[in-house]
Amino acid sequence: MEPVALIMAGGTGARLYPRSRQAHPKQLIHLLGDGTLIQNTFARLQPVFPPQHIYTVTTEELAPLISEQLPALEPTQIIVEPFRRNTAAALALGTVILERIYGTDVIVAAVPSDHLISNVREFQIALETAVETAKHADAIVTIGVVPSRAETAFGYIQVADEPLTEQFAVPVYPVRAFAEKPDAATAERFVSAGDFLWNTGIFVFRANVFWKEFAEHLPDYAELFESLRQVRDPSSFPEATEQVYRRIRGISFDYGILEKTHNVLSVLGTFEWSDLSSWDELWRLQKKDPRQNVLEGSIYALDTKRCYVSAYSKVVALVEVEDLIVVDTDDVLLICRRGSSQRVAEVVDMFRRKGNTPLL
Repeated sequence: MEPVALIMAGGTGARLYPRSRQAHPKQLIHLLGDGTLIQNTFARLQPVFPPQHIYTVTTEELAPLISEQLPALEPTQIIVEPFRRNTAAALALGTVILERIYGTDVIVAAVPSDHLISNVREFQIALETAVETAKHADAIVTIGVVPSRAETAFGYIQVADEPLTEQFAVPVYPVRAFAEKPDAATAERFVSAGDFLWNTGIFVFRANVFWKEFAEHLPDYAELFESLRQVRDPSSFPEATEQVYRRIRGISFDYGILEKTHNVLSVLGTFEWSDLSSWDELWRLQKKDPRQNVLEGSIYALDTKRCYVSAYSKVVALVEVEDLIVVDTDDVLLICRRGSSQRVAEVVDMFRRKGNTPLL
């Protein structure tokens, strides 16, 4: 059973607009840490997987940029989707190709390209545990971390009271349920209950287990991707892939599979984690001045409190304002209340509906 890593890198990071753009999304920009988010993801995978066993799945538009940022990857290690169709399709296409190379019992560790992880060795221990668990369990394995606060921007995993086994360095629990981003009261209840973890969006599985779950919970998808698995002529594979993608709708792996199945285990991760999903989260993670501001660029702030301001193309002056997010780029200025930045993606949708494609 050959374990390989699959970095999911096709997203747009719309909630971090206008820094994150469709043609240059957040995984390819520098936000926190030494490199871009995808470079940091690749670096922390390497002690667990050799570079030749690390693949990425992305769009045709982003593939050249990923190749530039990750020069250790061969062209065959960059799996290209014809269109964005969310994570269920991305994982299905990646699994089709990886099982062609490694066989139907290949173990796939699918990891997001755009998350922030501290305590990297603890992350690697959790990932190694997830891989070992997937070798022997006919289940999808996730990694969850203990929530440090009642966060409404993250998904949650409810786990059983007792671990499945004591044989690993960290506990592995049966999963009772998944819950997507809750409201504030529900998040408080989850954290108080003590049996909920944050969902890191990391999935580890054997290919044959993946297809079994796919057939049960997304049968329409499964039928189409099964036809793709049967394509033997490499020259016809890209056209066949495009035909499949034209016939499916975008759906996340969490919603399409994980929320429906009872066949999931979760490894308890002890590392610090964030999905960097919003400007509010960036404000929370960064060092602040005595007035709790994060100010990046040429910023002049008078009696200003608890603001996040990022502006490099012009000078920004603020007078007696509180709890604002201000992000300036060459062509777009974003201003919103702190606490509302999850809605920034709605602005991107508005531009798309109105045909303002240059702004995307």
